[in-house]
Amino acid sequence: MTATAPAPSTARVRATALLPRLALVLAALLATLYTAASPAAAHAALTASDPKDGAVVATAPAQVTLSFSEQVALGDDSIRVLDPQGRRVDTGELRDMCSGNTVRYGTALHTGLPDGTYTVAWQAVSADSHPISGAFTFSIGAPSATDVTLPTARAGGGPVGIAYGIARYAAYAGFTVLVGGAAFILLCWRRGAAERPLQKLVVRAWVTLTTATLVMLLLRTPYTGSGKFADAFDLDGLRAVLETKTGASLVSRLLLLGAAALFVAVLFGVYARRVQDAGPEEELAPEGHEGEAHEEARATNDLTFGLAIGGAVVAGGIAATWALSEHASTGIQPGIAMPADILHLLAVATWLGGLAALLVALHKVPGIERAAVRRFSTVAFVSVLVLAVTGVYQSWRQLGSWSALTGTDYGQLLLVKVGLVAVLLGIAYLSRKWTARLADTPEAPGATPAEVTGRGDVSRETDSAAVDGSDVSRETEPVTVPADPERAAQLARQRAARESAREKQVRDADPHRAGLRRSVLTEAGIAVILLAVTTVLTSTEPGRTVEQEAGRGSAGATAVPDRAVKITLPFDTGGQNGKGSVRLELDPGRVGANTLHLWADSGDGKPFDLPEIKVAFTLPAKDIGPLPLVPDQAAPGHWTSSGVQLPLAGEWRIDVTVRTSDIDQTTVQKTVKIG
Repeated sequence: MTATAPAPSTARVRATALLPRLALVLAALLATLYTAASPAAAHAALTASDPKDGAVVATAPAQVTLSFSEQVALGDDSIRVLDPQGRRVDTGELRDMCSGNTVRYGTALHTGLPDGTYTVAWQAVSADSHPISGAFTFSIGAPSATDVTLPTARAGGGPVGIAYGIARYAAYAGFTVLVGGAAFILLCWRRGAAERPLQKLVVRAWVTLTTATLVMLLLRTPYTGSGKFADAFDLDGLRAVLETKTGASLVSRLLLLGAAALFVAVLFGVYARRVQDAGPEEELAPEGHEGEAHEEARATNDLTFGLAIGGAVVAGGIAATWALSEHASTGIQPGIAMPADILHLLAVATWLGGLAALLVALHKVPGIERAAVRRFSTVAFVSVLVLAVTGVYQSWRQLGSWSALTGTDYGQLLLVKVGLVAVLLGIAYLSRKWTARLADTPEAPGATPAEVTGRGDVSRETDSAAVDGSDVSRETEPVTVPADPERAAQLARQRAARESAREKQVRDADPHRAGLRRSVLTEAGIAVILLAVTTVLTSTEPGRTVEQEAGRGSAGATAVPDRAVKITLPFDTGGQNGKGSVRLELDPGRVGANTLHLWADSGDGKPFDLPEIKVAFTLPAKDIGPLPLVPDQAAPGHWTSSGVQLPLAGEWRIDVTVRTSDIDQTTVQKTVKIG
């Protein structure tokens, strides 16, 4: 026998109107678990620049170059170089110098730049859609005073960044509840399509996701650019956003949400009426009408199958708008990472969104069928398995090595997060036990819906209560309403209060249902802590990137594995024929013994036979050096030295002293990373 609850009264709806909203808040918190084992926001990082931050060069460089840890998007105005008075000295032409795995961009400088301190300000959008920015200085000849103030605000920050972040998390929450709520109805409780609380939950989730997507699309221009809300309505900026990968993904999401609206309309329209008219799923067709009933059941099953397939396609498409435009689309193995990210997001939505739907049903629809609770337990278990498989892969993808798990901030935060997820899964296991107990509670043969839901002892005919010293009779049949509106309102409030108290008593009288509600609320508490850890983790540089930058790969790789360190240092001693450049090669460029080669070229590119050239190596971080070295001349303009010992890994500064005459001499330097 199907257990159904009487239609709720208006007063009871008011008394518990906050429950769907609380469920949405719970889902918003739990939705952040979609990153429980997935990559955090893997923002690109500036890994090198030429000139380096704080460097003092002898002559003005022809260009400024920036190297990044992953692909970035830049415009012609993304790199700006300012002189000490704040005037731009770059040509505004962006040079793409990327090659293989090297991501490098540059901009040319005007010729004839005077000595002084110059400021480089840059801004870009990383491949995972997050804006990044920074600034540094270098000096020509010698440092000088500058009127340029380095920007302190980072790209994507400020009020616009906060608003964009809120919209982003709201989008995840809306997606989770939308997909999970619909899946709960189709996979676990078909008759839930006709229940108003579940309808409101899913529709509000659709509205939340749609609104958040529109907000993100409008805020994209100020989020990646000026940081001013007024630019949200800049049509040129919006047009530029639509040409980007992120803009195309947001527009695609809006189109898919249109299809989702049609799905929701059919689910809560035609489908809801059909399953409501069909009766309980477990009942057999009435005697003498088996053929007609079976035909109706077959049509309902066909519609369920069609909605399930269509909903899965739409849900997968919406999930792909994240996977194709954010962290999964960049880094290693994007062809595997993107499908894994889609499965991960769908599994989270099915589990946690379904949990939100179950919580609403437990609070608002006490007559939920036991079989539905049993089915959700199975669906949740499968979802957790998918989460585990995809999560392990994505964690490996961002860490890259065991050393990064304990040796980087990202890895340590991930360990904390994994611990919290383990606790959450433990509580979910308890929820599953309560679910099983609720599902296994036997129903009395021939029990009425009221008896199944615990209402068998509640009289549906009369109910007396004292009101101002008199008894007021309450019957199921229409009640005589006093002529006095105030008196009628008072009686209505009293009846609503009694009915609300009766409903609460019924719910609390079921220990299995109460235990399930308590365990779900505990999951929400853990999710709040997990949200705080996630917020910190998303702003932390991934372990793989950190180790690549520090040259601490899992196999002990050097900064430039199996390749010599090669640098070119222009010099100007100030005397006649004092301009030229030194090409330095340190082979193999690692800790231990190295071979050093030096070539000196004059201004016209011919070998420069210098009277003297000296080299010194310094490791400032360890207070080692300078370690002086005088190479032997092997040929005109060529010097060499073998057995150059570098004892430790780190950022080594190489100072090359060049003498072009008896009195003209200069020292140029460059910092290189030695593994």
